[in-house]
Amino acid sequence: MQPLPHESQRRIPWLTATTVSIPTGTWSVDKAHSSIEFRVKHLGISTVRGAFNEFEGSLEIGDDLLAAKAYGKIGAGSIDTNEPGRDEHLRSPDFFDVDNFPDITFESTAITPLDDDTFEVTGDLTMHGITNPITLTVERSGTEQDAWGNERVGLEAIGKINRSDWDMRFNQALGSGDMMVSDKVTMALDISAVKQA
Repeated sequence: MQPLPHESQRRIPWLTATTVSIPTGTWSVDKAHSSIEFRVKHLGISTVRGAFNEFEGSLEIGDDLLAAKAYGKIGAGSIDTNEPGRDEHLRSPDFFDVDNFPDITFESTAITPLDDDTFEVTGDLTMHGITNPITLTVERSGTEQDAWGNERVGLEAIGKINRSDWDMRFNQALGSGDMMVSDKVTMALDISAVKQA
């Protein structure tokens, strides 16, 4: 009977993988085929969904995924919940205060593969003048060549934040003990990125 390998010799894929099935290169987000959405509980019983309509981003992939970098920028004023009055309130100092903080930015600090198609992206999210770390779980949904010969990759990302961590604390207590707007916000990104020449 062969002896079991020492712990340091065992292959543990989620610890040792340093590549993911995205070809190397610089990838730019195609806004026309991408979306950045969020959802938050309202009155503790329903979910309000919204999106940001102005954004840009890039992903730099080398031979070692651990050295990859992801960047993104969102126009906070482009928030859209399909209700103009609510959107104006969200742009006000009670929430995003877009006159003073027009941009939301993200820059990765670590990318950790979980398997061939899934990885965690940790980075700094700057919003409302405050920077905090967040972690997104990202799944590669596929690669394809479009009709113009461009190489594309599809990525789906999800993450959760507490808006109070960015000093967006506006709220109102309800008789039930719930709050008008949940502190927890779920973010969902559906990205199509094009490889640059």
